[in-house]
Amino acid sequence: MQQAAPAGRWIQSTFDELGQPLRETTFVVVDLETTGGAPGGSAITEIGAVKVRGGEVLGEFQTLVDPGIGIPPFITVLTGITDAMVAQAPPIPEVLPAFLEFARGSVLVAHNAPFDLSHLKAACEAHGQVWPGFRKVDTAVLARRALSRDEVRNCKLGTLAQFFRSPTTPVHRALADAQATVHVLHGLLERLGNLGIQTLEELETFTTQVSEAQRRKRHLAQGVPSAPGVYLFRDARDRPLYVGTSKDLRTRVRQYFVSSEQRSRMAEMIGAAERIEAIVCAHSLEAEVRELRLIAAHKPPYNRRSKHPERRLWLRLTTDAYPRLSLVRQARDDGTAYLGPFSSRRSAEAAATAVYDVLPIRQCGGVLSTRKTKPACALYEIRKCEAPCEHRVSVEAYGRHAEAFREAVHGDPSRLVERLLARIETLSERQRYEEAATARNRLATLLRAVIRSQRTRAISAVPEMVAARSDGQGGWEISVVRFGRLAAAGVAARGVPPLPIVDQLIAAAETVVPDPLTDGVHLEEVERVLSWVERPETRLVKVDTIWSSPARGAGRWGELLSRIEAGRQGADPFDDRRRLRPESRPARAAV
Repeated sequence: MQQAAPAGRWIQSTFDELGQPLRETTFVVVDLETTGGAPGGSAITEIGAVKVRGGEVLGEFQTLVDPGIGIPPFITVLTGITDAMVAQAPPIPEVLPAFLEFARGSVLVAHNAPFDLSHLKAACEAHGQVWPGFRKVDTAVLARRALSRDEVRNCKLGTLAQFFRSPTTPVHRALADAQATVHVLHGLLERLGNLGIQTLEELETFTTQVSEAQRRKRHLAQGVPSAPGVYLFRDARDRPLYVGTSKDLRTRVRQYFVSSEQRSRMAEMIGAAERIEAIVCAHSLEAEVRELRLIAAHKPPYNRRSKHPERRLWLRLTTDAYPRLSLVRQARDDGTAYLGPFSSRRSAEAAATAVYDVLPIRQCGGVLSTRKTKPACALYEIRKCEAPCEHRVSVEAYGRHAEAFREAVHGDPSRLVERLLARIETLSERQRYEEAATARNRLATLLRAVIRSQRTRAISAVPEMVAARSDGQGGWEISVVRFGRLAAAGVAARGVPPLPIVDQLIAAAETVVPDPLTDGVHLEEVERVLSWVERPETRLVKVDTIWSSPARGAGRWGELLSRIEAGRQGADPFDDRRRLRPESRPARAAV
């Protein structure tokens, strides 16, 4: 590229004139502290920002913010910000204009930028401020592209600050974290300078560029239909690498070959893929069920969920004179109580511990004799067990504890839940917040298992059910469900009488035989079917028998479980939930 000189001579333009040089770009590195997670349910408590250009700090901005709501104890422990500290702080409507003026004309930088910028945008929208539309840089994404796994294990701010030897350690305070992010940014820009990235435009392109494997394999998406169904990536030996589902197969498959696909595992999978197989389904429920069955059957290496349903665990109440809870792989129709299944030993043990916290059920192994005794363990000394091994409690009295567990599994878990809530409240009053949080998490695990068990058991007892829902185009999506599993699926198009289609689907539906030994294997499928059937727009066409759940069953505690899970999701707003990890090797693509 050439330009005319004033004297009529031609000179060669420099590369710096092709974009905005990074050394001349003003960056404002920002970090927020909040009362929780998503902007809708939390508020900003502190803003910290550092303005830099050419490696030089031009200014700093820091202020506490009155959120207008109480700060949860967990956030106070994490950040050190208390209600008293923000009581005299300015509210966000007074802080926003000052921050926007500080950041005017700059490029915003943040670690996990979607979190910080979403809070700032939401605050501007709520208080009538115009968001200037800053250009932005996310150091988490930048680190993932610039660093390798051999250098850093993850892209968390603390890990990167230590790697780049930042003199400021992130401590969950806004200004300190922003200062640490500045050192991370400078370290990354120095690394990228060796790759020829010198302008802001090149930096933005680097974070969104398509990998060589994605570019080379784009032709695999050709011919994929635009319909609901399941897609399989297969390798050169035709083995399934990854199984997924979508309402629009063509759109979803094409997304694997554009810059928005940032998952390192998927990039590795695309490099090994040689063919994409598309299976068109009648509607979304059939696609979800087929996906689960294919994953369970083939166990593709790049699928993480639903690969080993046979490994689920149950909590079983034994049938001896002094029952205990034991972990088993299968549920049997032997007249006792089974709670589960659980996807991991950790979750099963957490639910068992929640029971032990409120019921003195013995935790020792083996079968206790009603005639011979043996010495009690330390649990008796700390009043966690009534020492049935020494016959300090009668079989009848001990049986009441076992009956409380059985009632919680099959009917009303209120006795256990209320005791656990009282224990959590006591721990909180004593300011033992970590123990209270642990007890809360155990309660959530127990409640989730009991609610799931009762809901899936109810629909699994129905021999045959036919449900239909509108397809949005005047037709009907139809599902035949037998013992909780999808037996047939079809569509009655607009203008086609649906009842003959229903009769045809019933006649051709799969035969399903209920078997308690396989309940854990098919649990996720039953849950998908139940979720589809319970939607408000779904209509029940036929039910063979009564479909019911206990009136005072575990479902009445569903709202409590939702509140607990919402609190846990928003407990640590500083965690990068995208789980960004470095790529297997530094990017070397020319920019």
